[in-house]
Amino acid sequence: MDSRLEAVRDTVLARNPGEKEFHQAVTEVFESLGPVHDRHPEFLEGAVLERLCEPERQIIFRVPWTDDAGRVHVNRGFRVEFNSALGPYKGGLRFHPSVYLGIVKFLGFEQIFKNALTGMPIGGGKGGSDFDPRGRSDAEIMRFCQSFMTELYRHIGEYTDVPAGDIGVGGREIGYLFGQYKRITNRYESGVLTGKGISWGGSLVRPEATGYGTVIFAQEMLKTRGQSFDGQRVVVSGSGNVAIHAIAKAQSLGATVVACSDSAGYIVDEAGIDVALLSQIKEVERGRLTEYAARRPGASHVAGGSVWDVNGTVALPCATQNELDGDAAAKLISNGLIAVAEGANMPSTRSAVSVFQDAGILFGPGKAANAGGVATSALEMQQNASRDSWSFEHTEQRLTEIMVGIHDRCAATADEYGAPGNYVVGANIGGFVKVADAMLAQGLI
Repeated sequence: MDSRLEAVRDTVLARNPGEKEFHQAVTEVFESLGPVHDRHPEFLEGAVLERLCEPERQIIFRVPWTDDAGRVHVNRGFRVEFNSALGPYKGGLRFHPSVYLGIVKFLGFEQIFKNALTGMPIGGGKGGSDFDPRGRSDAEIMRFCQSFMTELYRHIGEYTDVPAGDIGVGGREIGYLFGQYKRITNRYESGVLTGKGISWGGSLVRPEATGYGTVIFAQEMLKTRGQSFDGQRVVVSGSGNVAIHAIAKAQSLGATVVACSDSAGYIVDEAGIDVALLSQIKEVERGRLTEYAARRPGASHVAGGSVWDVNGTVALPCATQNELDGDAAAKLISNGLIAVAEGANMPSTRSAVSVFQDAGILFGPGKAANAGGVATSALEMQQNASRDSWSFEHTEQRLTEIMVGIHDRCAATADEYGAPGNYVVGANIGGFVKVADAMLAQGLI
């Protein structure tokens, strides 16, 4: 790391103790930015990095709610409005027991760069709660969402901050959140949340967008080496929304996806994952992958273990942060891996990224590869602002154009800064320069 940036990084880490995910995200970005500051000393003089690493606003609040038995529970809610240089804060809400301020800040920091890479006028933010929706009834989730929005509503708006979904927050939760916002404000402000239902302001392709976008980005990487998804053997982690649609898109391009996972283990299906069955079990029945293996002839379930032990030429980590470490990366490479595209946010540890890059593996970091979700959220905002509704085909075409543009921007930036083929450098520098220029243009704010 450039010594000029190392001192700034050390100060950031000291001011944010115990937030290991945020520390990891900051360090990974800083390691790319030395050449930028050689060309642009004004970024150092303007303390752009110091300002970028300090959120414009951090909100922590109490979320009391009652379960179906009348017992009172108290969770903690978060919204980190990180940077608005390019537009209103934009980023999802995550409901999961692991959520704490450090995770929300890491996600929000990554979101700044991801949103900048889309070319859309959106800033970076993130939020959520340590609430666990798993095993809760619809009525309990509704009461929690209503309590959560009773505080959050005062901090958001279509020109201020536009949340969406993330882990634990899907169409059901967005519906409850939007209903409470409308009830409190007496405004039908469609653009205040994205990921809405199609019949009340949502966008076609939004559920598919992150998974589809990840595969589109990976396809563009493969093209640089004269390859495609056709005939590839793909391994996917996770089995939620992103993973399911990544599987569907990869198989539509001629790949065979042979494995995916959940918290209890993973399945192997040599014939290729049956997307319809997987979606029925995970999204409709909210079941486990053991049920897939029981209902799919030829499929097997492995309890525990790592899905990265399965042989594949392309890996799509779509579960959660730091799920793929250096040992798993080495195992994948020994099994014939040629490309990785991150569908989740920072699913590869720093050691895993180093192993991939040292071996010449095509590696698409999450801030570039999984930007399709937020890009389509911005398209939803456009439709809401114009009171319009686009067809699936039109919206998918726009998504494809955006993802190809992100790939090309990352590749060109990496070339420009002397790191050809390094999509991590390309994504970090490409996003940073766009935001940094806007910050300097807007003065000391």
